[in-house]
Amino acid sequence: MRFWTRLQFRNIPAFVGMALILLVSPAHAVDPSEILSDPALESRARHLSKGLRCLVCRNQSIDDSDAQLAKDLRVLVRERLVAGDTDEEIIDYVRSRYGDYVLLKPPLNLKTALLWFGGPILLIGGGIVAWRQIASRPATPVPTPSLTDAERARLRDLGIDPDANRET
Repeated sequence: MRFWTRLQFRNIPAFVGMALILLVSPAHAVDPSEILSDPALESRARHLSKGLRCLVCRNQSIDDSDAQLAKDLRVLVRERLVAGDTDEEIIDYVRSRYGDYVLLKPPLNLKTALLWFGGPILLIGGGIVAWRQIASRPATPVPTPSLTDAERARLRDLGIDPDANRET
């Protein structure tokens, strides 16, 4: 009984965390009807599908997406594998139709340089701006002026004691 009580209350965050991880994990949207009978070709198809981006879902591979376009691309990849195309030929064919954006890891060239370097450039630029803002602050705080007699009277009229939170 003692073990069960300790297990219940100490490990609740771990159980909740595991449940959330299982709920968030990808569902692998490949339909059983799409799977090839040849295990080697199916393995190649899965490998290729994991490197191609779903154009509807944006940050999912076509292997993980259940969008209709992703299904069409999965079928296309499998058809080309059965026809005897190499992995490079299939990737080149899909890139010729959809551009470099269809690749989850696009090649580094002039057209994709912003994809590769945009995030780090923005991060460094933001750090420089934040550093300059912090560095330009005065070292000593600006003193706040004390309340005038009219302001003190107005606060008393509102039912607030102006001397209650006074710093000395």
